[in-house]
Amino acid sequence: MGVVDMSNNPPTSRTKDFFASPALSLSLTTVEISSENSGHTRSRSDADFDGGGDGDDDDGDGDGDDDSKNKKKKRKKYHRHTAEQIREMEALFKESPHPDEKQRQQLSKQLGLAPRQVKFWFQNRRTQIKTIQERHENSLLKSEIEKLREENKAMREAINKACCPNCGMATTSRDTSMTTEEQQLRIENARLKAEVEKLRAAVGKCPPGATSTSSCSAGNDQENRSSLDFYTGIFGIDKSRIMELVNQGMEELKKMATAGGPLWIRSLETGREILNYDEYVKEFSAENSSNGKSNRSIEASRDAGVVFVDLPKLVQSFTDVNQWKAMFPCLISKAATVDVICGGEGPNRNGAVQLMFAELQMLTPMVPTREVYFVRYCKQLSAEQWAIVDVSIDKVEENIDASLAKCRKRPSGCIIEDKSNGHCKVTWVEHLECQKGTVHTMYRSIVSSGLAFGARHWMTTLQLQCERLVFFMATNVPTKDSSGVATLAGRKSILKLAQRMTWSFCRAIGASSYHVWNKVTSKTGEDIRVSSRKNLNDPGEPLGVILCAVSSVWLPVSPNVLFDFLRDEAHRNEWDIMSNGGPVQTIANLAKGQDRGNAVNIQTMKSKENSMWLLQDSYTNAYESMVVYAPVDITGMQSVITGCDSSNIAILPSGFSILPDGLESRPLVITSRQEEKITEGGSLLSIAFQILTNNSPAAKLTMESVDSVNTLISCTLRNIKTSLQCEDA
Repeated sequence: MGVVDMSNNPPTSRTKDFFASPALSLSLTTVEISSENSGHTRSRSDADFDGGGDGDDDDGDGDGDDDSKNKKKKRKKYHRHTAEQIREMEALFKESPHPDEKQRQQLSKQLGLAPRQVKFWFQNRRTQIKTIQERHENSLLKSEIEKLREENKAMREAINKACCPNCGMATTSRDTSMTTEEQQLRIENARLKAEVEKLRAAVGKCPPGATSTSSCSAGNDQENRSSLDFYTGIFGIDKSRIMELVNQGMEELKKMATAGGPLWIRSLETGREILNYDEYVKEFSAENSSNGKSNRSIEASRDAGVVFVDLPKLVQSFTDVNQWKAMFPCLISKAATVDVICGGEGPNRNGAVQLMFAELQMLTPMVPTREVYFVRYCKQLSAEQWAIVDVSIDKVEENIDASLAKCRKRPSGCIIEDKSNGHCKVTWVEHLECQKGTVHTMYRSIVSSGLAFGARHWMTTLQLQCERLVFFMATNVPTKDSSGVATLAGRKSILKLAQRMTWSFCRAIGASSYHVWNKVTSKTGEDIRVSSRKNLNDPGEPLGVILCAVSSVWLPVSPNVLFDFLRDEAHRNEWDIMSNGGPVQTIANLAKGQDRGNAVNIQTMKSKENSMWLLQDSYTNAYESMVVYAPVDITGMQSVITGCDSSNIAILPSGFSILPDGLESRPLVITSRQEEKITEGGSLLSIAFQILTNNSPAAKLTMESVDSVNTLISCTLRNIKTSLQCEDA
């Protein structure tokens, strides 16, 4: 997984500048020279031992040759490896980049090469990989420098705007709130325009010559055409051009998903795959480049895995926008189908093409969301294989709302291959072109590296959600995985309530335009973001004014240790103020995944005055973890345990989001195993509390409520740091 910075020059000039670097020129003298026509590789180092001449040596017979000819510089002979030799050495290199003497001897006998030739080939290959990695690191550093410059510039502009040019006094401004309001109005305006076009099509008031015929299959000839067929002022692009672009995107996705080196290079340090952007430009048309936009960077990543779900259900989760959003609640804060260009054929909608909008988020208000418009194309490649490709189309997002054209999808998506017994293999490619923006220093590494919105994040989330679905539908659940609940109906009802609680939590703490966040500083120095909303009629939450407060901090503790500490009821009284230091007991525990950390449980906290029940949902995968909980009405929860409907249970979740800090290694990190200290980084912890400040939706938020929730966050963070012995973090 990697990030390629497009901030400087086109690929050709960037390559020239890179190879001109004196720091790298020495190492490049032994890099392999590829011959495109012959399919062979010659190594400069091979010439040093392949022979003492090429037939022009003086044989000493005194035949009267000129001195100039005798002194002629001898040419060295280059050895060209065969394709078979290269293939065998490449195979060993993937297993062992540093073969020992015995391995080199064995390989040289097998290939008919001198051991020294094998040795030099491996040296050259390691140098080539190192060079690509150094280029990648250089581009990351350039990107960081550019972001720092932009951040500095933004700060200077903010200072200038905050001061009156005449008197120099501070001025007040409502630019932030107005920006959010204007953004929402623009989105609403675009949707209203789309509805107008649809109505015109429906009543026959479309442009001359247009008829209400199907835009897809012949069986639906009398249905309304897609409203995109009539768009002129908003999108200005016809359907044939869209179909051409999505077919090109499909071909690119298939190559990106299946290609190995040199297009994708696996990092020896991190194990993640890095896109070789120079090879990408060679392989695909220049139309896919960033067109010289110096303020944009490229994020490219690839991941693969097996998911526990049958192929038709998985395909449906991509064609139905609501199912897609529900599948990735921690990544997608908003999603909508703007229009259907082609409905597709059959129950799985083969060939479906639709214009979609998505707002992508991290579970913290400190990282801006990414709004992206793209066309999704779902196609069956064979009886066992499907492909879903997402690709942004020029002028679409600009014509809808130019302010949202900050993130574009190059051909991205997944290849789904049906396996036996309800399993599917998924290969995911995520390829984004994003406008550079200011990111908080804590999250800069994880965002700039491509981890935050990359293929691994999507893939691990998909695997966990599919696993949750399997456990939800299971009828033969072992007793140890369903303790405290007697019936399957009760188990399902509790799992549904926990899922709704976690969705609500994800929606509440992100930087989505749903919320307007205000920054406040606690008495102990933490930066806290607060936002309020009014619930008028949603039975799933308490009615009234709801205050949400979020704080994000870095801790020198590995994500696994932090997650286990926060989810364990035995440690809850160490950090939860509501427990008053009293014991916490689990009265029901329901597994929802193979990892013991993926579980839903009901906990009870008893005190002298009363007893409180908590519903807790813990969630973990290879990328992120969450612990979400909420107090619940005891009588209502008892009915849910028996299998009653949980949709009317009002619930207001609080909890924690845990992410790796994006650094591959960091010293002095508290970890679960001593040997992991060198390789495991720290954690980015977001803590969120939601409280009902007033039962009346007409009431106003008070500073006392804000102070109370700030104190709650400060005390909880202090307790966590004390228990984990990282007070100085």
